[in-house]
Amino acid sequence: MVKNKTLKTCYLCQEEKDISEYHKDSSQKDGLQSRCKECRKDTEYEGHSQRMYVNGKYIPRSHPLYKPGRYKTFEDAAFSSLSRYTTSSEGEVYIISNPAWDGWIKVGMAIEAEDRCKGYQTSSPMRDYKLEYKKHFDDRRKAEQVAHSLCSKKAKEKNGEWFKLDIPTAITCIEKIFIEKNNA
Repeated sequence: MVKNKTLKTCYLCQEEKDISEYHKDSSQKDGLQSRCKECRKDTEYEGHSQRMYVNGKYIPRSHPLYKPGRYKTFEDAAFSSLSRYTTSSEGEVYIISNPAWDGWIKVGMAIEAEDRCKGYQTSSPMRDYKLEYKKHFDDRRKAEQVAHSLCSKKAKEKNGEWFKLDIPTAITCIEKIFIEKNNA
């Protein structure tokens, strides 16, 4: 309640404070929020300290790299919780292309394929890497090995994780891993 023009009592802490200690709120009669800035900060951000955000996006607790905090990329989060990064086997096998290398695709693995693709964009002035396909696996390392083996058999050429191979054929190779895994 406003006692005079410069002081107001916070309804939470019941302390009388200068009106500069309150955020504006046009829906209130006096034009100020009923909680002081300190009380608002304490109550509103309580839960945020236990959440994880990567590039502004909320990451659920079930994620293999979950660690409360704000990170720019999953790589930043991974290095801040390196032990979980090296022990986590879950992740995605992905296909990335770039029009600068016509007919070539990269088949790789990552915890999050979108994040890996964003990492590649930093090395390309045209920012033209494209995530063509991704599939989640319980063991991304084994799945990537099988994908590389299958793609090597179909590809015209191979250079590390890069294959001269059309995208539909590469997708079929990765889908086969799922079929083989279920039959095992």
